[in-house]
Amino acid sequence: MRYNVEMKNDYKAIVKETLLIEAQTLMDAAQDVSADIEQIIDVILKCRGKLIVTGVGKSGLIGSKMAATFASTGTPSFFLHPTEAMHGDLGMISKEDVVLAISFSGESSELSAILPHVKRFDIPLVGMTKDADSTLGRYSDYLIGINVEKEACPLNIAPTSSTTLTLALGDALAVALMKARAFKKEDFASFHPGGSLGRQLFVKVSDIMRTQSLPIIHINSPLKEAITVISEGRLGTVLLVDDNNNFSGLISDGDIRRALMQEDFSLDMRASDLATLHPKTIDDQNMLASDALVLIEEYKIQLLVVIDDSKKILGVLHLHDLVEKGIA
Repeated sequence: MRYNVEMKNDYKAIVKETLLIEAQTLMDAAQDVSADIEQIIDVILKCRGKLIVTGVGKSGLIGSKMAATFASTGTPSFFLHPTEAMHGDLGMISKEDVVLAISFSGESSELSAILPHVKRFDIPLVGMTKDADSTLGRYSDYLIGINVEKEACPLNIAPTSSTTLTLALGDALAVALMKARAFKKEDFASFHPGGSLGRQLFVKVSDIMRTQSLPIIHINSPLKEAITVISEGRLGTVLLVDDNNNFSGLISDGDIRRALMQEDFSLDMRASDLATLHPKTIDDQNMLASDALVLIEEYKIQLLVVIDDSKKILGVLHLHDLVEKGIA
């Protein structure tokens, strides 16, 4: 293809026009929601099997994304390619399922070929197409219209507005089903344990806190020892305990730097002379790490000391560890 180097295009205007055309398509669709939509939601909610999404080409790509969205928001679902279905994968369909078939024209040959076989299962078939009189439209028990005035493509050929609308309708179905099931963020996180929400809702303080080789000294130890332990402990802090090994306070490297500016500073001082006594602690190692982060941010501190009921040190939760684990 040759390009006219002298031709000047206003690309910003083209992008704006494309977005406005597709946005108008969505606005028009919002004013003309399918009459079958409530029945479709009810059928899917009552489904004891899976919602099987199928389609080819661009519709197949959109359908694959829709199936993933359904599956991650509480509606068991998977994508079935029509060609694979004709070569054995029809066996993946059971009599407890619902099929959602997508074809803008309603005449995709690969999809049309499996429709009679899908009907043999005597299960609900939901069609998404622009033409109720198409092959898909006639086979469908319920219809969701993909009504598009104009594709954003300047030739009015390439699927643009139509694919945007199809995807948005899939999202609308997923949201309606989520609300019908009272789907909560905890439910979402259970399907996404590796995601940021999953980490926020499932990772506990005990999963992250440091428990080994903690920098601990007696509260009356020489300051020299405190400085040495801080340097070796890699926490920027030394923890202080009393004669009963109860947590009593801490010294940060910042405390030492500030003390160095004082005229009466001496390395012969005791750790207790610089200690922050009764610092913030938590006594519940089963607390969510995200909740502990809230405390760290609220008190503007770097770490929380985790203690038991008798004030013995169980571990330390450092801000850096929360960041490293993706909590912060």
